[in-house]
Amino acid sequence: MRLLQLRAEEGRQVVAADEGGAHVVNGVRSVRELALRAIEAGQSLAQAVETAGRGAVVDLAAAAAEGRLLAPIDHDDPAHLILSGTGLTHLGSAEGRDKMHRAAAEATHQTDSMRMFLEGVEGGKPAAGAVGQQPEWFYKGDGSQLVGPGEPLPMPGFAQDGGEEPELAGIYLIGPDGTPHRIGIALANEFSDHVTERHNYLWLAHSKLRSAALGPEILTGTPPADVRGTSRIRRDGEVLWEKPFLSGEANMSHTLANLEHHHFKYDLFRRPGDVHVHFFGTATLSFSDGIATQEGDVFEIEAAPFTLPLRSPLSREAAREGATGVKVL
Repeated sequence: MRLLQLRAEEGRQVVAADEGGAHVVNGVRSVRELALRAIEAGQSLAQAVETAGRGAVVDLAAAAAEGRLLAPIDHDDPAHLILSGTGLTHLGSAEGRDKMHRAAAEATHQTDSMRMFLEGVEGGKPAAGAVGQQPEWFYKGDGSQLVGPGEPLPMPGFAQDGGEEPELAGIYLIGPDGTPHRIGIALANEFSDHVTERHNYLWLAHSKLRSAALGPEILTGTPPADVRGTSRIRRDGEVLWEKPFLSGEANMSHTLANLEHHHFKYDLFRRPGDVHVHFFGTATLSFSDGIATQEGDVFEIEAAPFTLPLRSPLSREAAREGATGVKVL
């Protein structure tokens, strides 16, 4: 089952889509509300949908064309939606990062990126119930940084690059007792400043404090182990760059369970009612192929079993003059 949020004349709606079609979920205005109902009733999301009842049929292709699709998750208070992620989690993901940082390391030694990747290969898939190697982790921002399908991805005026990162993101809601609940996974563009990161790996945190985009659908249930998609960039309507990407546990050096443990082991991230969007990483970047994006480029990410693509035009914010001032109180 796939869950979506959209604008309608009646207000916001939640849509549940499966082989039987796409229908409005009666009496629900957000996926978070539906998930809270499921947790409180001890139900699965599919059961919560059936309890609420299915209403009118929705033409998702038409809704997408009309620009009515919203990000599939949000929070009434954006400060209670946390964007975070992990890197060097995919087989092959270390190659591009290692190239980026090799100049800063002696040729006879592994970069920290390669060491971290190999440690993940060795210990990132522990036996069920065991704790494995912790991954790289980064913070991206709160709900104010989340961009819905079709909306522009803003590149700050001070940024040196705005590059796509096609991947999967886990969508979570923390229950009343502090237990994290995975609502599902979504297509994502994690969007980073790779030029800043390449200059100095210690600037990774700066490179990640950017907006991120989610595709319109949350895929519920057990995630597929092998996800195969395509990432492309269009410029002036023509394909500038295109490449396949792989995700899912079969193509990763960590299990989702291990990545989830090392995020939610912090009490800070188990605050009841909070929403988490956690990006699982990628091995495919146009930046690694020498592409320099520019304003107006359109990022496109698609992958089965998601039925709708994620498209995001790149916009550039005006650069500010001078330093940001702080007043002394």
